Amino acid sequence: MTNETQLAVSEQVAVHLRSRILTGEMTPGQRLLQEDLAEEFGTSRLPVREALRMLAAEGLVELESNKGARVPVLDQDELSIVYKMRERLEPLALAESVPHLGEHVIEKLRLLQARIAEDADLSHFLALDREFHMLTYSGCASENLLATVERFWNSTQHYRRTFMEVSGPGRRWVVNSEHDFIIDAIERRDTDDAERYLAGHIRRTRMELMKQFEFRRLSP
Repeated sequence: MTNETQLAVSEQVAVHLRSRILTGEMTPGQRLLQEDLAEEFGTSRLPVREALRMLAAEGLVELESNKGARVPVLDQDELSIVYKMRERLEPLALAESVPHLGEHVIEKLRLLQARIAEDADLSHFLALDREFHMLTYSGCASENLLATVERFWNSTQHYRRTFMEVSGPGRRWVVNSEHDFIIDAIERRDTDDAERYLAGHIRRTRMELMKQFEFRRLSP
């Protein structure tokens, strides 16, 4: 197998595993055994090992010495810290992005939010919500900042899904309102308001996660 072929196989394996983790098919704490994955995908362990390294760089997998890999688990304190970091970094990414977002992007944000408001399916909500926020950051020129933001999103995906399952669709109106405020600030090119609205949006989720639900209900 050439290096190019091996890389292509690794990327394909990574695509499949990434989807399983983000959709909740693979949950925190679940171990990823190279030999089992190699057999499943009909390849050697080398491309699988490289795929796991790719996912580790994205925060979707953690590699353990002499233990292989697993989907990461966050305890209550770790989850709180990640959300606090999101409260600080994502408003920065948004502020850097806003001046570079054209009207076509703003219109796409409106359309995405309309779909979020109309669709009660949880899996659709999670995908659309992620697409919405990543699009608001798309004008940011810092690849390092964007990679960090995406890594934090990846590491909290399972807990965000479980939180939305527990809170139910009755609380979606809050998300919808906060998204509308963010779109309004972007349209007005008001980076101060955009940062403030987004920080509050993330902070509210953190506080509800910590206060309203016992953490063991969110643990694998």
